[in-house]
Amino acid sequence: MSTDELVQHILQKQSFLCVGLDPDPEKIPKILRQEEDPVFSFNKAIIDATHPYCVAYKPNTAFYEALGLKGWQAFERTIRYLKSHYPGHFVIADAKRGDIGHTATRYARAFFEELECDALTVAPYMGKDSVEPFLAFPNRHTILLALTSNEGAFDFQTKKCGGKALYEMVLETSRHYAHAENLMYVTGATKASYLRGIRKIIPDSFLLVPGIGAQGGDLKMVCKYGMTRQVGLLVNSSRGILYASAGPDFAQAAAGAAKEIQAVMAVELEARTKS
Repeated sequence: MSTDELVQHILQKQSFLCVGLDPDPEKIPKILRQEEDPVFSFNKAIIDATHPYCVAYKPNTAFYEALGLKGWQAFERTIRYLKSHYPGHFVIADAKRGDIGHTATRYARAFFEELECDALTVAPYMGKDSVEPFLAFPNRHTILLALTSNEGAFDFQTKKCGGKALYEMVLETSRHYAHAENLMYVTGATKASYLRGIRKIIPDSFLLVPGIGAQGGDLKMVCKYGMTRQVGLLVNSSRGILYASAGPDFAQAAAGAAKEIQAVMAVELEARTKS
């Protein structure tokens, strides 16, 4: 999916919501636990209920890898289901890969060619030759970890190196990578005040913003400092939507939670078009 197609989808649905598909077997409703593939059954129900209110889905591979072969099969089934039933949605594999040369290319082929994901999260620590292999795939997007939403981000990401924070160096340096037009960046909602400075470095790039809902991020602050004329935001919510209810009405509750976020997003988008 191209960036222009993503923007069109956002404007059409008046939403830039990304639903994180992070299924915890201990939190999956009991009604599904006797299914042959409870993880996929849970994902399918969430997707069917929330798709009117979001433009993207982000399954985190750790929740699937932890379950062994069955988990990976559920991950693949989830991607295939999205691609066949809701092809207009942007699919992000949250795998946080990061390696060099041929290894990076193999990771990219696994997610971009075999699974046909639209985007993949990538760690920048090993530098250019661990990122450019992912960027070489047309109409696929590499989402680089820049300033994450967790507390430990302050251990390294905000530390000064030569007068600049490490995350600022990541942003500035990556702009010069080959095929940098395929870059997006992870910037956490819990650090919304940093977005003003981030937008001075990357004024037009799309940001994947986790951290609203359970982590306490402020959606309106994210929009205030992070939204661009082409929107430029995908805001992720996982637990707040997935586990809105633990009962038989879990899917309906998830839809309600997604709809509530989408309604705020529609107001923010309308305000942006009038400004």
